[in-house]
Amino acid sequence: MSAPTSLDGFTVPLHRALVEPVLLAGVPRGLAILIATLAAALGLGMQLWLAGLVTWLVCHSVAAMATRRDSQILSVLVRHARQSGYWSC
Repeated sequence: MSAPTSLDGFTVPLHRALVEPVLLAGVPRGLAILIATLAAALGLGMQLWLAGLVTWLVCHSVAAMATRRDSQILSVLVRHARQSGYWSC
């Protein structure tokens, strides 16, 4: 006899906002802020307007394509960066 997958009265409906990541223009919020800050530093701080615009456009496009493929890409990359030395020989 198999165990029941759910019991009556013990299910809770979850709103989509609780399980989906927060995205800004198709990119995780933290990564979008990081990309925009880097592009603003190039464009405004160093007065390299074209380089800042191109940097933002390329980085944001790549991040949006990666997010479209896997919505948890940022957390996976952070975890990979932390554990890379752990698994080396």
